[in-house]
Amino acid sequence: MSVTRHRGLTEPAADAAIDAACRNLRLPTMRGQFSELADAAARDQMTYRGFLAELLMAECDDRNRRRSERRIKAAGFPREKALRTFEFDANPAIDPAAIHTLASCDWVRKGLPLCLIGDSGTGKSHLLIALGTEAAMAGFRVKYVLATKLVNELIEAADEKLLTKTIARYGRVDLLCIDELGYMELDRRGAELLFQVLTEREEKNSVAIASNESFSSWTKTFTDPRLCAAIVDRLTFGGNIIETGSDSYRLATTRARQQTTAGS
Repeated sequence: MSVTRHRGLTEPAADAAIDAACRNLRLPTMRGQFSELADAAARDQMTYRGFLAELLMAECDDRNRRRSERRIKAAGFPREKALRTFEFDANPAIDPAAIHTLASCDWVRKGLPLCLIGDSGTGKSHLLIALGTEAAMAGFRVKYVLATKLVNELIEAADEKLLTKTIARYGRVDLLCIDELGYMELDRRGAELLFQVLTEREEKNSVAIASNESFSSWTKTFTDPRLCAAIVDRLTFGGNIIETGSDSYRLATTRARQQTTAGS
């Protein structure tokens, strides 16, 4: 295959040709950075291969960043939460090493479940969102949803004869994050529909849940004992259980702030 060589291009003509080629090939980062990188390459006496590698790596890095941003947005997190902002010192019940191991996303890769159990204000939702964000950044498809919203959506889908399609949609994502499980009692129909979603994902794709109730108290949420036991089994078999404790560091932080303000 022959390559047409364009010799003797002036710098303005070369810049215009590169700009046009980057537009045509849809390389926005290279288009935006080639001039700056070319100047830096000339200063550093970089080889042609080195300069080309810098350009391509810049394009790939930026493309990966944009993909991560799209996956995070598609997950539907209600707010931004990151592991770097989690105050491990404020909650000694949580092992930082265990959380950072989970951040490697090996459990998502294996399709295993994760349960975050503890009282309000102990960091469950923060960790759920942060670990979901880590999974999205690692390339996994993630979906976040409140437990009550998920059940209501399933009930509406069943009424409109769209249940199979809806369950399949929730079954396709690599990680389903269900928050606030246990805050409200679910009737038998709602619990059965949620169980169908969990069954669709069993041993294939991961589910992560955050709940303010211990497993022994889940009968208050799932009033049918047999169904409750089956749901607990789906959410714990082979998975990770992180207990965030009962002391609300959020409440403690608020009280400490108020005391500081009062004393100043």
